[in-house]
Amino acid sequence: MVVGERRVVEEPSLAVRRPSSSFWSRRGFLAAFLPALAFVLTGVTALAVSGNTLLPFERVITLEGKMASKRDFFEDAEVQRLLMKHHIKVHITSSGSREVAIQDISSYDFVFPSGQPAADLITSRLAARNAYAKVHRPFVSPIVLATYREYAETLQDRGMAAAQRTPGQNRPLYYGLDMLEFLRSIDDKLQWNDLGIQKYGIANANRVLAQSPDVCGSNSAGTYLALVSFTWRGKGNEVPQSDQEADARARAIKPLLEQGLPAADVFRTYISPEGKGIAPVVVAYEHQYLTYQAQFLAESKRLDTDRVLLYPAGQMVTQPLFIALTEDGDRLGELITRDPELRRRAMELGFRILDPSGEVAGDQLSRFLTERGIPVPSVASDNTRSSMPRLRFLERMISVVGDCPAADPAAGTSG
Repeated sequence: MVVGERRVVEEPSLAVRRPSSSFWSRRGFLAAFLPALAFVLTGVTALAVSGNTLLPFERVITLEGKMASKRDFFEDAEVQRLLMKHHIKVHITSSGSREVAIQDISSYDFVFPSGQPAADLITSRLAARNAYAKVHRPFVSPIVLATYREYAETLQDRGMAAAQRTPGQNRPLYYGLDMLEFLRSIDDKLQWNDLGIQKYGIANANRVLAQSPDVCGSNSAGTYLALVSFTWRGKGNEVPQSDQEADARARAIKPLLEQGLPAADVFRTYISPEGKGIAPVVVAYEHQYLTYQAQFLAESKRLDTDRVLLYPAGQMVTQPLFIALTEDGDRLGELITRDPELRRRAMELGFRILDPSGEVAGDQLSRFLTERGIPVPSVASDNTRSSMPRLRFLERMISVVGDCPAADPAAGTSG
């Protein structure tokens, strides 16, 4: 550029640019990335602690099972976590144990009937077809009558029940029940009001009865039927020895039995707020009650002393049998029978776990209950152990009492 006579040379201008931010150092990116990184690291740490570090990269199989009350075991969150360590998930179809025995089970990896009679039906049918079946015996649980304190103390006032006293426990949770006297009150068609329930602030004009699930579908109902039959017959020849005797015995005890609630598991009705008004005495398994008390104590920091158990004289211990129908099902059966962590969890859920010989494994359940501050129920050693009828005769009795077809153990699996 020329100004006057002089040439002016412009200095080159320099533009100073701000250095571009690195992608990895941008404040926005870090704000988004760091929490995600922390989440991933936390997840990896949790998997490492639980022993499942490689679980996302390993194949997890889902096994199909069918059962009734023992579904509580597989629905437990801790059992599910322990099974995932072995890359196993379990999907349960709920059904009464006898329903499991008489319906088609070909699409399942395992079934878990709650007692020997239903298991015998299943294994007999599978043997007739030369089908795959492996049996595991992980734990047992006695049949009990679950009730409410007012009803237990009314029975005690009438000499039918006796409280099991526990040191430091002013309100007992367990009562021994004179089963024969209880059945006599049913046979006499006595009402709860006749027994004096009003003393405890309740009026109940309903007959004295123990409510069970439908005997045509439930193992607990079938077992209770056998207990009633054994007790009502008296000493000598307590189980039927012929078809004719089984039919006659069933007709004799049918008025003593009240069964048929829609749900296969009446225990869930019992622990509901409406339970006392629907069925004040229900047939249940010991493990259901002990699990309920452990959960109630964990949530409320106290025991539910309004709900109690009656232990009938003439104990009837039911033995759930895990029946594997596939090799994967057999692997699961081995785990729940032998794995130390799963065995301990079964005990924590109120089951009496078995040792390899099939006997109850020491006093682990007693120690566990004591550690948790739950009174330990005592089963008198001099109680008469009730005998189950042979499967053929029990089926005939169920058929008469429940007005349902008797299952034929020799028949093929029905649909």
